Order: sequence, then structure tokens, then C-alpha cells
Amino acid sequence: MNDGSFLQILIFAGIAAFVGFRLFNVLGRRTGHERPPPRPAERAQGDRPEEKVVPLPGRREAPASETGLAAGLTQIKLADPTFDREHFLGGARSAFEMILTAFAKGDLDTLRPLLADSVFDSFAGAVRERAQAGHTRSTTLVAIDEATIVEAEVQRRIARVTVKFVSQQINATLDAAGTVVDGDPVHVERVVDLWTFERNTRSSNPNWTLVATRSPN
Repeated sequence: MNDGSFLQILIFAGIAAFVGFRLFNVLGRRTGHERPPPRPAERAQGDRPEEKVVPLPGRREAPASETGLAAGLTQIKLADPTFDREHFLGGARSAFEMILTAFAKGDLDTLRPLLADSVFDSFAGAVRERAQAGHTRSTTLVAIDEATIVEAEVQRRIARVTVKFVSQQINATLDAAGTVVDGDPVHVERVVDLWTFERNTRSSNPNWTLVATRSPN
């Protein structure tokens, strides 16, 4: 072997040693006793797979209906910053009692500003039919057990809020001779109503009007 070939061998050996040293530093040394690489499931759980995610106490997903109601109330608040939920419910309770009493008495003057045209026409028609038949109606609102907002929305600046009323009432209709033709003048009945109130959020008039009444399904 000549000196040139021997020199080339030394150069290649030096390069191989340098590359091996670099790989050792980068990859480390494996002895055959290392912990095997974690499986995908273990990577997802971390180094302590026994740990579990514990939900916070009292947390729950809100039903869709509650979420929609909250969004509706927020829309009303944005359209009318003066809107206050509790203040509204207080006014709704007062309106409920006033409308029931006025309808029983046939007091259309009191009903007129509280009702939308279509609702007023319906109430007025019932009052006229009752008068033509010579009947009178007696209504006693014993208690309002519940007044809860169940729907709320804003459409084209018009805010609509539906309130569920659960009340105790005594209702009776009497003929001209005082005979009961409908209801019971002494029996207290539980009545559930859904009343929808409406207001133009751009109006200077702060009052809400009753635009629909219905019973729950």
C-alpha cells in the first residue's frame, strides 16, 4: 500500500468518527433497557394516565330554550337599554290583574290602551255578546303564583316578550236572574296563561301592549 492510499484511509476514518460522534450527541445512546415510546393513547393522556378530567361542581349545559331566551333578552336590552327584566315582570303582573278585572266588568275604556287592536276586538266582541245575552261575569284573582318570561325576541325594532302566568282564580258567569251558567262562584281554579306583550323600542311610550293570549299545549 502506498502512502497516498494510506492517507486517504486515515481521512475517511476521521470523517466516519466525526459523524458517529455527532449522531451520538443528537440521538443519544440506546442500551436496550430504555422505556418504549409511548402509545398514542398515552401521549394524549400525558405521563400520568390515571388522571381524569373532573367537571366543576354545578356546571351544566343550558337547554336550548334557556339559551334562546337569554339571547332574546340581550337583544331587547341592546335595542332598549332601559329594559329591566324585574321591572317588566312587575308591570306585567299589574297588567294581568287589570285586564282580567276590566274584562270581567266589561270596562272597554280601561282595556283599550292595554291591548293591541286584534286582541281588543276579540275582548270587546266577547263583552258585547255577554251584554246581549244579559249575562254578567265575576272574576276574582286570588293570587298570582308565577310570572315567568318564557320567550323574548326583537324583530325590526319591535320587542316581544311572552310571560307564563300561573294564577288562582274564581270565575263565574251569571244570567239576569243570578243563576250560574258557567264557572263556579266559590271554587278556586288554577289557571295557566301565556301572554305576549309588545313594544316599539324606538317609541317614547314606555308602555307594553298585550298582543296575544294562549294556553300552553
